[in-house]
Amino acid sequence: PSRLVAWLTQVLCYVIPVPVHRAAQKAIHGLFHTRNPFFVVLHLILEGLVYGEYTWEVFGYCQDLEFSRLFLILPYLLLAVNVAFFILCSKTNPGTIMKSNQLLFLHAYAYDGVMFQQDVECLTCTVRKPARSRHCGVCRSCVHRFDHHCIWVNNCIGAFNIRFFLCYLLTLTSMAVSIATLTASFLIQVVLLSNIMLGHYTDDQGQEHPVDTFFLIQHLFLTFPRIVFMLGFVILLSVILGSYFCFILYLVLTNQTSNEWFKSARYTCSCSEKYSRQEGYKNIYSKGVWANIAEIMKPLTSPAEKRK
Repeated sequence: PSRLVAWLTQVLCYVIPVPVHRAAQKAIHGLFHTRNPFFVVLHLILEGLVYGEYTWEVFGYCQDLEFSRLFLILPYLLLAVNVAFFILCSKTNPGTIMKSNQLLFLHAYAYDGVMFQQDVECLTCTVRKPARSRHCGVCRSCVHRFDHHCIWVNNCIGAFNIRFFLCYLLTLTSMAVSIATLTASFLIQVVLLSNIMLGHYTDDQGQEHPVDTFFLIQHLFLTFPRIVFMLGFVILLSVILGSYFCFILYLVLTNQTSNEWFKSARYTCSCSEKYSRQEGYKNIYSKGVWANIAEIMKPLTSPAEKRK
């Protein structure tokens, strides 16, 4: 993939004028390599568009069809909870390591001698790197139990906000699923009440055919274009978010971070004194499902413990 990107970059250099190319590079670097609110704003815009369409059309139609009021307000309740976890996730210190508090984190986890080596100093922060920590180039700091930098919350995900991130993902997925379910239920109800599946249509050649699924989708899209488009979007979103939530949950249950999971593939087939090529890399931090969950809910080391 890196070679492909390099090749495409070289090709674009010949096609796109140099000033435009440099401006594009600068803009991309600003989006992905510095902290900025662009993706937070984009996230809020997309949420606003979905909830605006749901409120403007779907909610009213479902009320007319006498849907359960609790069922209809469920997306709004999930939105309120999601906003709370979003704020906690974006505003909570993920576990920034500084010279003043580095001793607090150094003994939280053992060094595995493969992925995390003892007595390694971060060249940027000039602090000793605790096991499971990593320097984030976006936040420009080392983070305790670093998972990843999330552009959607504009913050690193580390030891002290991973639990909020998990809840944020769960509620975000639930929001998409609830709106998709309500929207699909409304369209199904429309189809059933209209008895359209019992009808026929005439094609361009004048031949009559019974209504099939393809014609039904076309008819619904022409009748409710914004609703059908929104339904497709939230279904796609539900699949993506649901899959990602399951991945993060798997990491939590096995006491891994995204950083460690991606890096472990590099060590699986590498030789070392501790791990042979046949054995591969082994996660030494997992202590069983319940202990792993407890560690997420209450990190091994926290800034509050330093003040005691």
